[in-house]
Amino acid sequence: MFIDSTMRRFAIDQPSRFVLRFGLGGGLALAAAYGMALAVPHVSLLIAMLLLSKPGPALSPVKSIVLAGVLILLMGSGVLLVPLLQHYAVAAVLLIALGLFVIFYVGTRKSHPLLSLLIVTFTLIPVAGIQEQALALAVVHALAGGVILGAAIGTLMHVVLPNLRVLAPPKPVKPDVEAAVWLALRGVIIILPVLILALQNPSLYMAAIMKTATLGQQAESLHAKEAGRELLGSTFLGALLALLVWCGLSLWPSLWMYTLWMTLAFCWLGLRLYRIHPSSYPPSFWMNTMITLVIFLGPAVQDSANGKDVLTAALIRLALFAGIALYAWGAIYVLEQGRMRLRPTLKRTGV
Repeated sequence: MFIDSTMRRFAIDQPSRFVLRFGLGGGLALAAAYGMALAVPHVSLLIAMLLLSKPGPALSPVKSIVLAGVLILLMGSGVLLVPLLQHYAVAAVLLIALGLFVIFYVGTRKSHPLLSLLIVTFTLIPVAGIQEQALALAVVHALAGGVILGAAIGTLMHVVLPNLRVLAPPKPVKPDVEAAVWLALRGVIIILPVLILALQNPSLYMAAIMKTATLGQQAESLHAKEAGRELLGSTFLGALLALLVWCGLSLWPSLWMYTLWMTLAFCWLGLRLYRIHPSSYPPSFWMNTMITLVIFLGPAVQDSANGKDVLTAALIRLALFAGIALYAWGAIYVLEQGRMRLRPTLKRTGV
């Protein structure tokens, strides 16, 4: 292939191809999501980016359509939770907690970006439905559209920038049953209080729910000592990148400038995500930074289009994100300390 031979001539190695697929693919996904006026476009962009970051070959178009259909059915359960929340709130919250526990438990045994979709199913969709039923359906369509968009662009990127060799996805280290149960329980405890708070004021906490869902999943692999640096650091770095992109976008507000600046931001993050520029932070830090960038800047663009006060909304959103990161850090620390104190007692009693 001409493109592949050109890439080889310029000695674009495998990690650089990962970065280009991540950055250029993200720019294409953004242009497509906003250009086609998808429902909640930044949610579709986020799902597409999660798929583009997935190791291994891209999803085929047929598999992506089938997967999107299956996910719509699964996410429909989130819509069905709305009337249950309205009439039997306690039972609905317990059911959501059980669903999150199962998802987190499976996630510790088999890591996959699409598990984040299921977390959103049991958090964002019910909260959106409490505010407005049509908004919940729009979120479902945005998630399914993001899957199809990510698969299509991922396939295109693999054609333009194919792997130099066959790459097998790294096998995740599976924790034992006790550790998996504990990590799943910890993730639920982090998400559930913010979910209950969001149900009281859905319009204010919609973006916060997306942030909490990512922190809850990230917290599975964090220890108390490193949690603060990763959770708070990635949150503020993502907000800083969003500010820089916004300043660049203000020079000429258009979809093309938005695409350009976000592509540059994705490439900058990709260099660190794929270890071309060595960093003391793990890949999860840079993925969470990317997620914060998308869910921070996406609503700001919508606020600007609707004539709202962008600065005030951005400051409120930053305060919420920082508060959630602090809460997640504190929860991890308290839970780990309590577990360490209870472990000798449980061993003496034979539990």
